[in-house]
Amino acid sequence: MAGLWFEEFEVGQVFEHELSRTVTEADNMWFSNATLNTQPLHIDFHKAAQSEFGKPLVNSLFTLGLVIGMSVTETTLGTTVGNLAMTDINFPRPVFHGDTLRARTTIRSKRESKSRPNDGIVVFYHEGINQHGDVVLDCVRTGLMRKRPA
Repeated sequence: MAGLWFEEFEVGQVFEHELSRTVTEADNMWFSNATLNTQPLHIDFHKAAQSEFGKPLVNSLFTLGLVIGMSVTETTLGTTVGNLAMTDINFPRPVFHGDTLRARTTIRSKRESKSRPNDGIVVFYHEGINQHGDVVLDCVRTGLMRKRPA
């Protein structure tokens, strides 16, 4: 199990996640079509070429899922009960086919669960960063985390 137990998280702790991934046209087309997102900016190259970006944008929900996914191995793999919330989601820069993303996670806060004595609540701040060092996503995620077994 690679994830951390509730007790192992420290407020202010920063994870520069090892994984990175280049986003492909196939990723964007598959995700947009699988989620029935018919936005031409994602799936219509002709229409996207006429936009201010001049090419298709990667679906923002794909970007969100990818960045959080890149954080799992080092933070929550096998030690989480589940997500409680995702808030303050921002996409300050677009993501395009061929961009390579990496993730950084900072622990914002943690507290004991009032209703679940074997669990605690951790607030994660995730950032997605492209190959140029630009932040393309930031969000706050609250997770219900397992405490270390007795």
